[in-house]
Amino acid sequence: MSEVHEAGTASAADGRTPLVVALDRAGTGMLPLVGGKAVNLGVMTAAGLRVPDGVCVTTEAYRQVTREARFAVLAEKLSAVPPGDTVALSELAGEIRDAVLGAPVPRAVTEALTAAYRGLGSDVPVAVRSSATAEDLPSASFAGQQDTYLNVVGEDAVLDAVRHCWASLWTDRAVAYRATNGIDNRSVRLAVVVQRMAGARAAGVMFTADPVSGRRHWVTVDAAPGLGEAVVSGAVNPDHFVVDTTEDRVVERRLGDKRLAVRPLSGGGTEHVEPTDPDTAAHACLDTGELRRLVALGRDVERLFGGPQDVEWTLDTEGRFWLTQSRPVTTLYPLPVTNARGDEEIRAYFCYSMVWQGIQGPVTPVGLSALRLVASGMARLAGLRVPDPYDGPAAYAESGGRMFLDITTAVRGAGGRTALPSLLKMVDHQTAELVGELFDDPRFAVTDPSRAGLVRRLGRIALRAGVPLRVAEAVIRPAAARDRAARVGARQAERFVLPETAGAGQRLDTVRRILLEGIPALFPRMVPIPAVGGAALGIALKRLGEEVTEEEGLALLRGLPHNVTTEMDLELWRLAVRIREEPGTVRLLGDHSHDELLRSYREGTLPSALQRGLTAFLDRFGHRAVAEIDLGAPRWADAPQHLFGVLAGYLSSPAGAASPESQFADGAKQAERTAGELVARARAHGRLSAAVVGFGIRRARQLLGLREITKFYSVLLVARARRELLLVGEHLVAAGRLDAVEDVCFLDLREVGEALAGTVVRDRIERRREEYVREGRRRHVPRMLLSDGTEPALAAGEDGTLRGAPASPGSVTGPVRLVYDPVGVSLRPGEILVAPSTDPGWTPLFLTAGGVVLETGGVNSHGAVVAREYGIPAVVGVPGVLSALSEGQTVTVNGTAGSVSAEERQSPEPVAPGGSAASAVPAGRTAEGRGRDV
Repeated sequence: MSEVHEAGTASAADGRTPLVVALDRAGTGMLPLVGGKAVNLGVMTAAGLRVPDGVCVTTEAYRQVTREARFAVLAEKLSAVPPGDTVALSELAGEIRDAVLGAPVPRAVTEALTAAYRGLGSDVPVAVRSSATAEDLPSASFAGQQDTYLNVVGEDAVLDAVRHCWASLWTDRAVAYRATNGIDNRSVRLAVVVQRMAGARAAGVMFTADPVSGRRHWVTVDAAPGLGEAVVSGAVNPDHFVVDTTEDRVVERRLGDKRLAVRPLSGGGTEHVEPTDPDTAAHACLDTGELRRLVALGRDVERLFGGPQDVEWTLDTEGRFWLTQSRPVTTLYPLPVTNARGDEEIRAYFCYSMVWQGIQGPVTPVGLSALRLVASGMARLAGLRVPDPYDGPAAYAESGGRMFLDITTAVRGAGGRTALPSLLKMVDHQTAELVGELFDDPRFAVTDPSRAGLVRRLGRIALRAGVPLRVAEAVIRPAAARDRAARVGARQAERFVLPETAGAGQRLDTVRRILLEGIPALFPRMVPIPAVGGAALGIALKRLGEEVTEEEGLALLRGLPHNVTTEMDLELWRLAVRIREEPGTVRLLGDHSHDELLRSYREGTLPSALQRGLTAFLDRFGHRAVAEIDLGAPRWADAPQHLFGVLAGYLSSPAGAASPESQFADGAKQAERTAGELVARARAHGRLSAAVVGFGIRRARQLLGLREITKFYSVLLVARARRELLLVGEHLVAAGRLDAVEDVCFLDLREVGEALAGTVVRDRIERRREEYVREGRRRHVPRMLLSDGTEPALAAGEDGTLRGAPASPGSVTGPVRLVYDPVGVSLRPGEILVAPSTDPGWTPLFLTAGGVVLETGGVNSHGAVVAREYGIPAVVGVPGVLSALSEGQTVTVNGTAGSVSAEERQSPEPVAPGGSAASAVPAGRTAEGRGRDV
């Protein structure tokens, strides 16, 4: 094969980029030249696995065919189309396909391909498959997105099949897949694999991990007679096997009807053949021995690539298995990585960053590193041994750029079984229910039946931290307890102020001390205060028993004073009120982009009310942010663009509409009325009952608002640490070790120290940034995950109504607004905010929301608390709500019953970036056709 490249590098001996490469030479360093499929086949061949001989027509050949300027113009147009505009995507994709099929193939390409095909044999039957540069990768498999041609015979037929493979890079499904996964159409190229056909007695697909349950030790196999195309295309009901590799046991064996087989024709092409033997369906394509051999082969492939694989295979007439393709299984959520003991027992994890902190997306690498230090500091406060704080405590785990906690020990202990569901129910009732179901799993049977150990440990921690004194002060002198908490937070922030002359090493050490010492120290000094309020309310409600309804209990929590998050939202609203008096400023916010407004703000040229008001707001709250526990996340003081969108949303409220301040005040009055009614009800049982109920409610309202104060000062310390970290980043940029200051956010803190010492870390940053962006596109994150890959789930409801936890009473009907990231979003008054979860950085949006629905959350999560403050009907912890509802769809949110009912879904109109398809739907229409029913 004169043009077939025989060297393992990406360039031919004469310096030209090769047009064809022998498949056994396609190594991992040749991805841009041969694409993902060819690389994987080459790796398997090099490892000694049985792969049919073949060659790869490289991306250089594709480049030469498509080098005319019109292809670049079309790709440029395609890249500018939003992922949701399927009509425009399809039209442009069709134009590019037609252009590829009509483009002349250079003589050099034709000669190279012809020579390579002859080298495989005289008119040998081959399979012609695409191998895109963005295909069969760990981040995106692209399964089935480009075309495959089987049993191609003859030089002209092979060239025609290759041309159609090139065109299939631009099928509607491939273009849509790339748009959805954020892959730039201008960057993709296509290589084509030409492989000798392996005679097939049977063929099919094998997943080395169960793609449905997620179990990593279950291998699933689908098999059918003839070529594997019947299985891949879904043209046949195949035999289905599931093998548990830990026990070498077939756990499921289901024979398909196998009503047709795809067979090769002698002159090329394939045919669909119905079986002549009436007993075909009764006989398995693979016997037990063959199944075991195939599963063992699959495990070899998985070990080779370091993760679960989707493998296409063929069994020839001599009983030999051939591997024709392997790609990573990208739909599985990655298993948590932990530094705990490495035994093989089953472990249970819950996603702390999403469930407890309300962050659906990933955390930056430096943010995860910071969380490890904070978790280590908390563990040490609890008296636990942490060998290396940079690794985190034993219960700390990470997966998919998110923080998980190992709760196995708690689930297996009597004390943990008492405390864990109650704690989790406050933040996400679904996770609490999932944990409760683990109690019935024999793998998590109780191994520590005593509660005394947990009680003693908590008692020692409380005594060491001075918790009893703080509890006593909160009970007796609540105002003094609130003042003390504020002083503690301010003093902690002052502890870590450095002089401007501090060196980079000193600044990095300060970051470490803030995270390991400063933030953990806040918790025992602040958390007991609102906890006293919660306990007081619990005592009062327990005293009332069945004489108090759940709705009345929630009403007591409306309009709580001393909530710093509520104060933040109302301060931003007051700024909008002042701006409304200046029509020119209102127009400015509506007519200019957020980036233009930011530029004017930094230059000090915004209208005075907006310039001064925003500066004052940021002076107090600029340390806050979306995903604010992430050390790598920009603070509002760094990037206040988000706030311009929020202000614009506030200003779109009708001038006569009830303000959040009045709603907050009304909520407080309703709470007082409810309290009076409950005290009167208790008085029927005696003066002592009335005194207990009255005292409990008063303390609850005086102290529960402080539930946000620990987070407020923790985030203030995170912002201090971020400031020091970015100054370290400036030092590394000046020293030539980083390209940009923000690159420091894609290192962990130990690596930042190594960079200061001179270690080259640049090569890690781009890969991690790509991983971070990719994980940010993930729409489903498991609340809980078991170490075998299983994701526990609750049974679905029987009717079409979506159900969750009632978080804020009332009923409202309005158009859905799906929001995954609040930055830049301007919520129209009355729209129903539907989101994965929220942290305090989201809550300014609540002031114009008609209702709130969250996929994750509990009655004490941030979103629920703020919704109650403003009397916004809210339902939280609603499984699958983001996929069940569509943009602009009309729904009724019943925050009293915890239900979300939707009108029949309609295809949404195309939505402009940052806009809503709901403009034709009357916003905020209640079930009764009047104002909010609260």
